[in-house]
Amino acid sequence: MWLLRLAWPLALLGMAATSDPSPSPTAPPPDAASIFADLSAAELRAVRAFLLSRPELGLSPTRGGPLAKNTLFLVELLPPKKRSALRYLDRGGPRPQRQARAVVFFGGQAEPNVTEFAVGPLPRPSSYRPLRFKGGRAIPFAARPMTQREYELLHRAMVEAMAPLERLLRDATGFGYGNCSRRCLTFSDIAPRGLAPGERRSWLVLQRFVEGFFLHPVGLEVLVEHRDPDPRRWAVRQLWYNGQYFSSPRELAERYEQGTLAVARLPEPPARQLFSSYEPRGRFSTGTPTAVHGARVCEPQGRRYRLRGNRLEYGGWSLAFRLRSSAGLQLFDLRFNGERVAYEVSVQEAVAFYGGHTPAAMQTKYMDAGWGMGSVTYELARGIDCPETATYLDAHHLYDADGPVRFPAAICVFELPTGVPLRRHFDSDFQGGFHFYAGLEGQALVLRTTSTVYNYDYIWDFLLFPNGVMEAKVHATGYIHATFYTPQGRRYGSRVHSHLLGNLHTHLVHYKVDLDIAGTGNSFETMDIRFENISSPWSPGGPSTAGGATGVGDGSVPSGGLDPVLVPRRYHLAVTRHHENEPSSSSIYNQNDPWEPLVSFESFLRDNETIEDQDLVAWVTVGFLHVPHAEDVPNTATPGNAVGFFLRPFNFFDEDPSVASRSPVIVRPLDPPTFSRLEIQRWTPDTPGPCAAPEPFSYNGTYRPV
Repeated sequence: MWLLRLAWPLALLGMAATSDPSPSPTAPPPDAASIFADLSAAELRAVRAFLLSRPELGLSPTRGGPLAKNTLFLVELLPPKKRSALRYLDRGGPRPQRQARAVVFFGGQAEPNVTEFAVGPLPRPSSYRPLRFKGGRAIPFAARPMTQREYELLHRAMVEAMAPLERLLRDATGFGYGNCSRRCLTFSDIAPRGLAPGERRSWLVLQRFVEGFFLHPVGLEVLVEHRDPDPRRWAVRQLWYNGQYFSSPRELAERYEQGTLAVARLPEPPARQLFSSYEPRGRFSTGTPTAVHGARVCEPQGRRYRLRGNRLEYGGWSLAFRLRSSAGLQLFDLRFNGERVAYEVSVQEAVAFYGGHTPAAMQTKYMDAGWGMGSVTYELARGIDCPETATYLDAHHLYDADGPVRFPAAICVFELPTGVPLRRHFDSDFQGGFHFYAGLEGQALVLRTTSTVYNYDYIWDFLLFPNGVMEAKVHATGYIHATFYTPQGRRYGSRVHSHLLGNLHTHLVHYKVDLDIAGTGNSFETMDIRFENISSPWSPGGPSTAGGATGVGDGSVPSGGLDPVLVPRRYHLAVTRHHENEPSSSSIYNQNDPWEPLVSFESFLRDNETIEDQDLVAWVTVGFLHVPHAEDVPNTATPGNAVGFFLRPFNFFDEDPSVASRSPVIVRPLDPPTFSRLEIQRWTPDTPGPCAAPEPFSYNGTYRPV
C-alpha cells in the first residue's frame, strides 16, 4: 500500500494494491523512457513541414498577417496509450509509434474553428487524423488561446482608441500610449474574456512601462471587444477610470477637458531604486555580511544520480520525464527498486481566482494552461534558481511560432542536502554517556522547472527521497496581480503602495497521480482516526483511558486545511477510473470558455463507476489563500507560499528502504563508562573533500528559433 499525503493537516489517501492477473513485469528496454520523451527540434520541424505541405489544410505562417488565416499554433508529443506503453514496457510488446499532437487554428474559413490532429509516425510523418475530445465536441474559435499576433493587433487598436486620452494620460502619469519613445504605457490583459460562451472581450489594465510594470497601474482599465477575426471591427466598449465608468474614450476625454473628472495624478518614478525593482536598498540592523556569497551546494565526489536522455535514476528511484508545452512537467513509469509506483504523475493546471473593486480585478480568474504554462520555461540562473552543480537541460517548444524555439537551461536536476537528517537517534545511558549514536544525512533529488506566466513565477519541483517518498511541490513567486488603489478596493485586498492595491486571491494547482502499485488493479481507502474510552485491562473498574481506533471508509474524500468558503473548489482529492479519453483535467481552451469547457472535470466523476480493484487515477488539488501585503513588494517570496503533496509507502516494504544507503554514521563507545575510545562506522570516505569554486556567474536569457 502507498499513502498519498496532502500538505494539509489530516488529509490522507491510501491506495491498497490488489493482485494483478497479468504476468510479472520484466525489466524495461534500455531506452524505454524515450517513448515519453519530448519531441526534438528536428521532429518539431518535420511535423510543421509536413502539415504546411498539405494543400487541404491551407496553412500560412503563424507570425504576421491577418487573424483570418489557417495557422499551426502548437506541436508537442502525443503520449502513447497507456495499454500500449505497458505492453511494451512490461511484456516485451511492440514499441508504440511516436506521434505528435498538433493544434491548428482555422481562422481563414467561413466558420472558424480549432482542430487538433495526431501526426505520425515520427521522425518522418506521413499522415494525420483529427483528435476528439470526450463527448465529441468541436473547439470554438473564440476559446483559442491568445497569440502574439492578436496582441500586436490589440496594441494597434489601443493606440487609435487612446488618442483622445493622450493629454489626460500625459498630465496624470507623465507617460503616453501613442508616440511615446521611452515614457510609454503598456497593458496587462485579464481573463476570462467575457461573461458568456462565444465572447472575446478583454479588460486591459494600463500601466507605466517601467521595471516591474505590473505594480504600476495608472487607474485606467479598458474593455475591448475583439471577437471578430477582422480587427477593423474591434471596438472599445467601456472604460473605468479612478472609480468611475465611461462608455467611450471620447466621453472620458470630454469630462477631463471640462474639469469635472477626478484625476489620479501619479508622482514621477525615480530613476534608481524603483520600489518594483530588485535593486538593494536599506540595511539590516545586525550588520552581518550580505555582500559575500552564502552557503552553496557541492558534490565533492561527483554526482550520485544518473541521467540518460529523459531517464532519471537515483538510489532506488527511476522515472521518465518530459516538459509539455501545454502544461509543464510530466513523470512517467515511476519506479522504486524496479517496482512501478505510478504510471504518471503530472501537473494539470494552475488557477488563481481574484476579487476586487475594479472591473479587471473582479473579472480575473486565471487558468494558466490557457496561457502556455509549459512553454514559458525561461532560463534557470545558476546558483539562484538551481545550484551551480545542477545538470541543466534545454527545452524546445513550438508554441505560437514558425518553428521550434530553444529554451536553454529550462530544466535542472540536482541533489539537495535537506538540512535535516533523514533519520537519527542518540541512545543515552542516562548517566552522562551513551550506548550509540546513529544518523543518516538527509538528501533528496530534485527535478525542477519554472513557469513565468506574465506576472507570476511558479517553481515546479518533484523531490525523490531515499526512503521511497516522493514529494510534488510548487512555490509561487513573481509580481502580484495588482490594481489601482481606491478606498472601495480595500474590501478586496491591501494597500501595498501609494497607488497600488494587492488583490485578494486563491491559488489552486491540480495534479494527476496515476498510481499503479503492484499492478494496475488498485483500490482506494481513506484512514481516519477516532478516540474511544475503554477500561484499563490491568485495572478493572478504574478510570477509563483513551484508546485509538482506526476507521476505514472506502472512497470517501479526506478533509483539508483550507476554508471551503474561501476556496472555490469541490474536491481536495478525487479518484476515478483510468480512461484514455480523460488524459487531462483541463485544457488550453478552458481559460477563454470556462462556461462550456472543452474538458469538464465534473464529467469524470458523473460515471459513478466502481473504483474497487480497478486502474485508478487520483486527482489532487492543493492551494492557498493569498492576502497580499506590503512585503509582497517587489515580489512575493517563496517561504510560506509553497504547497504540494507526498507519496509515501505504507507497509509496502519490510523496513525503511533507505537502509540500502551507504551514507549513515554509527558511533559506539568502546570503553564505557570512560568513553575515551569510540568506534565510528561509516561507508563513505572520512572527509568529503573541498567544494571547488565553480565558474563565474553567467546568464544568457535568450530563447531563439532553431
